[in-house]
Amino acid sequence: MIVAERKPMDEIIDMIAPYEKVLVLACGGCVTVCLTGGEKNAEMLATQLKLAASQADKTISADFDCITRQCEKEFFDNLTKNPDDYDAVLSIACGAGVGYMSEQYPDAVILPGMNTTFLASNVANGIWEEYCRGCGDCALAWTGGICPIAKCSKSLINGTCGGTNDGKCEVDQDMECGWLAIYERLEKRDRLDEYRKMRPLRDHRKDRGKGVRRLVLKDMIEEEPVNE
Repeated sequence: MIVAERKPMDEIIDMIAPYEKVLVLACGGCVTVCLTGGEKNAEMLATQLKLAASQADKTISADFDCITRQCEKEFFDNLTKNPDDYDAVLSIACGAGVGYMSEQYPDAVILPGMNTTFLASNVANGIWEEYCRGCGDCALAWTGGICPIAKCSKSLINGTCGGTNDGKCEVDQDMECGWLAIYERLEKRDRLDEYRKMRPLRDHRKDRGKGVRRLVLKDMIEEEPVNE
């Protein structure tokens, strides 16, 4: 799932300062699951914005709304508020939602209320931890299911670096060494032959440098109607 954290309140207030009528738009997807977004947080943020404006002797109208996902057009029909009716829309979705909403409502000002951070799993109550960097060249088949890009501070494809100290990373002493975890898991499964193989350098063109990445499923694309 995509994890995002709400921007600092002072940054949000600065963003909406030029606008008097604001819609706080929530997404019911990933950011709701990680408890940083969702309808309740949108309602709370709208109230906070009105309170902050009142304390600054300003007048602001702040409504809130929520749709299942801001990254899929089919859910836009569920909007109860029209983004075009507001001076600005403060989206508390991930960056994909903000970008897509901006494209679908070109006349509206869509502002990001969140900082999109990483792809994660819920490892404990209230804790989400990064498991994938979305690099476009998955290595999990030969690393025991542990991502060397996300779990290693240096994102090494061929580890370890030799800087491990008591299982901790030399870059961050609070971080477990990802490559030590990979080694121990492969050893447990009697697969250290995978560890000893020299892998080719990562092709960074798969996650940057080639423009916008797309997934195209040709068998699902509807043919354009032919005008006769």
